[in-house]
Amino acid sequence: MTASGDQNGTLRCLTHIKKDIQHCEKKTKYSATRRLLLKQKLLKKAGVLLVQEQSNKVTERESTLNERVPPLKLSGLSVQELQELCKELHRKCDTVDEARYDIEAKVLKNEKELADLNAKITELKGGKRPNLKRVKKSADAMLGALTEAKLSSKSDFKSNLKTVKKDKKEEEKADPGDWRKNVESMSGMEGRKKLFNS
Repeated sequence: MTASGDQNGTLRCLTHIKKDIQHCEKKTKYSATRRLLLKQKLLKKAGVLLVQEQSNKVTERESTLNERVPPLKLSGLSVQELQELCKELHRKCDTVDEARYDIEAKVLKNEKELADLNAKITELKGGKRPNLKRVKKSADAMLGALTEAKLSSKSDFKSNLKTVKKDKKEEEKADPGDWRKNVESMSGMEGRKKLFNS
């Protein structure tokens, strides 16, 4: 059985387990322990598949490297053949370097175009926005900050108020007692003299 056939079999097994879990969540006929067991099986199978996939990648990489870069056979070669081999390897290195340089130039050009387009987008949106720092606060801390701000504003408001002391004269005017006596005492010239003197 090939590696791809083995992977297809394991994928079918994983999809079957996944369907079982979805079925459990829909109808809830299975107990919680059964669902936990299915999840554990799924995680174990996924771990096995991950290890297999990594080993397959390593073997595939080695095989492609062996195909593209055959091992050098230096034994039994004369000096002239070794020099020709070195020249050939230098030519291959030069072609690879040229290709790498061309690709780097294309990448730099594309990055510059992307930066220009992003700048145009920000201009069209209406200016550059400043980078804001993300603040992590819990709900309790946010509520605490709000209540502290409210309490401090109330206390500041009360402390900034001026205290006004009432004079004794104002208290006398404010508390006239019996209004008839007050009218009689203030009537005539004597009442006006009292107001003028006080």
